[in-house]
Amino acid sequence: MVAGEESLAGDKASVRSVAETDKRRQILDGARSVFMASGFDGASMGEIAKAAGVSKGTLYVYFDSKEALFEALTLEEKRGLAEALFQLDADDPDVRGVLTRLGETYLVHMIRPDHVAIIRMVIGATEKFPRFGQAFYEAGPAQGVARLTAYLDRQVAAGRLRQADTELAAKHFLHLCQAGLLTRLLFAAGGPVTQAEIAPRVSEAIRVFFAAYGAED
Repeated sequence: MVAGEESLAGDKASVRSVAETDKRRQILDGARSVFMASGFDGASMGEIAKAAGVSKGTLYVYFDSKEALFEALTLEEKRGLAEALFQLDADDPDVRGVLTRLGETYLVHMIRPDHVAIIRMVIGATEKFPRFGQAFYEAGPAQGVARLTAYLDRQVAAGRLRQADTELAAKHFLHLCQAGLLTRLLFAAGGPVTQAEIAPRVSEAIRVFFAAYGAED
């Protein structure tokens, strides 16, 4: 194959790759709307294909089962959230500022109705397919805790926080921020969360966290 032909073949492969990525995204978007409306058990591959604007044959080329499609969708959602939220600058000396921004962003995303609906779906499907819950946890909550733990490790090393089990400290901080809020949302109890609730919750979480983990004078 001559140089020109190699270049043309490479261009075609690149176009095909982009087209396949776009098609997969189209399918996932369609699946998301169907799962959100019907839940895992109520959704069908036929409905998903229709919502995505593809044939069932095309759908099965990308995902060989409803289970595989559901797992791909939920993992993408949770992994994307962890990556978006836990971008922490380990060298920023303003630990309170970093954690305040994280806590507020964390709560803003957590209270989104679509996020709560996805958690409900995963919980509902996990009894039949335990790997869904495990994979969802590892892609989202576990990744978030790991990233926050790494940040806290650096702050302990810099003397900005006291020596502690930083993984436990990371979990403490995130749970202090939501402090029962997720339970309230999952059970649709007590009405929707307002933006006005977020800052005071995070401020109190910061106060308690530093009482436990702040550097000793």
